[in-house]
Amino acid sequence: MQFLEFARICEQLEGTPGRLDMIEQVAAVLPRLDDEELPVFVRFIMGRVFADWSSKKLGVGPNLLYEAVAYVIGTKRETVREAINATGDAGLAVEELLARKEQTSFFIQEMDLLEVYREFERMAAAEGQRSQREKLRTAQRLFGNARPLEGRYLARLMLEELRIGMGEGNVRDAVARAFELDVRLVEHAHQAMNDLGEVALLARQNPDELSRVTIEPFRPVKMMLAQAGTVAAQLEDHGEVAVEYKYDGSRFQFHKVGDVCRIYSRKLEEVTGSLPDIARQLLEATDHDVILDGEAVAVRDGRPMPFQFVIRRFRRKHEIDSMMEKIELVPRIFDILYLDGETLMDRPLAERRKALEGALGAHVAPQFRVGDAAGAEAIYTEALNLGHEGVMVKVLDSPYTPGVRGRLWVKVKPGVETLDLAVVGAEWGEGRRAKMFGSFLLAVQDQGRLLPVGKVATGITDEVLADLYTLFKEKVIARSGKEVTLEPEVVFEVGYSEIQTSPNYESGYALRFPRFVRVREDKSVDEVETLDTLAGRYRQQKNGQGSF
Repeated sequence: MQFLEFARICEQLEGTPGRLDMIEQVAAVLPRLDDEELPVFVRFIMGRVFADWSSKKLGVGPNLLYEAVAYVIGTKRETVREAINATGDAGLAVEELLARKEQTSFFIQEMDLLEVYREFERMAAAEGQRSQREKLRTAQRLFGNARPLEGRYLARLMLEELRIGMGEGNVRDAVARAFELDVRLVEHAHQAMNDLGEVALLARQNPDELSRVTIEPFRPVKMMLAQAGTVAAQLEDHGEVAVEYKYDGSRFQFHKVGDVCRIYSRKLEEVTGSLPDIARQLLEATDHDVILDGEAVAVRDGRPMPFQFVIRRFRRKHEIDSMMEKIELVPRIFDILYLDGETLMDRPLAERRKALEGALGAHVAPQFRVGDAAGAEAIYTEALNLGHEGVMVKVLDSPYTPGVRGRLWVKVKPGVETLDLAVVGAEWGEGRRAKMFGSFLLAVQDQGRLLPVGKVATGITDEVLADLYTLFKEKVIARSGKEVTLEPEVVFEVGYSEIQTSPNYESGYALRFPRFVRVREDKSVDEVETLDTLAGRYRQQKNGQGSF
């Protein structure tokens, strides 16, 4: 497939309002791709370059993009920046700029899909002091051969924000339709392989294998997610449930085969080198080959410490020993996904718990089975007294569903409700905050699109604002007056008093009295609240359901 054809498909999808029509269009394309093109196309159409489990990263920011385009069209970087500011969309701005360049160009080398992918691989492989220069040269080469429409989607792919609305759910359904398969088979394989590109290839080559796909050590899968809920509703729906402490730590996945182990963060980044103490403790606690799901908790004098202490350890790359002396981490393991060559994800939670207790000699997080509100409330009170955030309430016959947020696991915390939201924009402050961003635009996820739901400005100290400016200043994509558009890479946890319907934001909702809680450095934008779960919270709130 020529990359120009891919760009035309994206343009058509971008102009298609209906979800089912989009799925049909993609499903019609997939069967005519060859085996090498198919996985690349599937990832690209979701705005991703590499598989979710892969450690490869493009490492291309707005400034490198500006510089590459400026070189190709023979202008200054500021001219590119101004064009992007005018449109608010890097892709559309690059398309317009390349249209001017095309009028004076005589030779354009046609690019196909695989050539573009290989260039992206070169970018990801660039390391060391010369890496940015190598990435820049590759970007210049790509834009130098790009027609205007190709430039629109090249720019967006480099920033990994395609903006055409083909999220995982739509692409999963398109794969099922293209190869005439039950969507549940595709979903099962995707949860285990964590790469819809490979799943699409298997769906065509050997569809019978989809049901037999298993997870593999050292290939991390997404973590099962919880949504806010109530103990009362879980007890009413399921009778007896499992109640566990909700830790104010950081999720991790521990993979072990023989004497080799690796630890992955919830963003699926390998962090073994930053957590040698966790690795050692878990290696010593089991003789089995395992994949475990747990939480790293910072402790001092036996009491849990806030999340900020945990994330310092996850970020640490150097002088690990001295940081280990300052911040002690302990693992709390609450699930097992793989044991001695066997995948356990489809087994009920109760069975996985037995397997976990048999495989791990220490560090298993406490779990309590309860069937009444009084018993659950006693555990909830105990959790708070021990310094934990609250409790998790889990359905005993629930499978482990990677990346899925649902009512099989619910979290119950006291106080203000919170949401994890993507930061997609900001506005310059005033007065003493004039040289910093004073408020931030927040968004929920909806099938590959990020839809604004409000702004947050309260709860942020001047010191934190300064840190946030440092964090975001290189992520500015476009400027318009006092407002800036940001690369959607950062997640805020935000408290609120109420969710309201609102015509002012594209999501259709707004937060009343939003308040900044913290940056969720352990979470990726893929994990932010979805529009569906936000709507569910709104309905729950409207029906007057309490938090316990």
